[in-house]
Amino acid sequence: MSRKSLPHCDAVLVQAVIAGALSFAHLHDIAAAAGQNGWKAWAYPISVDLLLVVAWRRLRAGTGNGLAWAWFLIALVVSLGANVATAGFLDLHHPPAWLRMFVAGWPALAFLGGTLLAHAPALRARAPQPLAPTAPEPMAEPQVSTDDMPVAPLPPAEEPPAPTALPASEPSAQSPTPVPAPLVAHARKLAETHRATTGQPIDADTLRTRLGVPAPMADAIAAQLT
Repeated sequence: MSRKSLPHCDAVLVQAVIAGALSFAHLHDIAAAAGQNGWKAWAYPISVDLLLVVAWRRLRAGTGNGLAWAWFLIALVVSLGANVATAGFLDLHHPPAWLRMFVAGWPALAFLGGTLLAHAPALRARAPQPLAPTAPEPMAEPQVSTDDMPVAPLPPAEEPPAPTALPASEPSAQSPTPVPAPLVAHARKLAETHRATTGQPIDADTLRTRLGVPAPMADAIAAQLT
């Protein structure tokens, strides 16, 4: 077999195995000194190390940090205390009563810790949700004042047919009173508006009132509108 086919030996892994074996043996010795014989003495270090591993995995996953830290420290103190106690600080041939009490109550404590760690809700950090793209707001149309807008001229209104007869006080072919042409044109527009509104031809009295002229001139204008 060539040297390249030999498995790579990691010094860190070997050191971890040795440290774990020594800690395992110390926990076994403490349990045996407290009166736990046979397979019971071997079950104690397994429960301590498993609780330590489970709590550490919860810490690595970032879930339930407060609970995981509490049980990780409890398991670490128990493991470290067993290692220190076997160095001659306690008489393992005559263990104190509190040690016997703690070793006897450890299974219930380890079961509680393992159950809480196994069923604790995961508190994973939620990834931020991408913001939905917002539609650009429509630009406000400029307000245009109607006063500044040019006014288109109105188309000329069609002239209605001339009335067949217009009542006048004194009808005559020629008006004795001279009437300016613009006044006649204005009177014609008034007559057309009056006919469109009332359906009747305008009379001389209405022309006099609308134009504010004397009666003879109103009669002359009415004569020209016929």
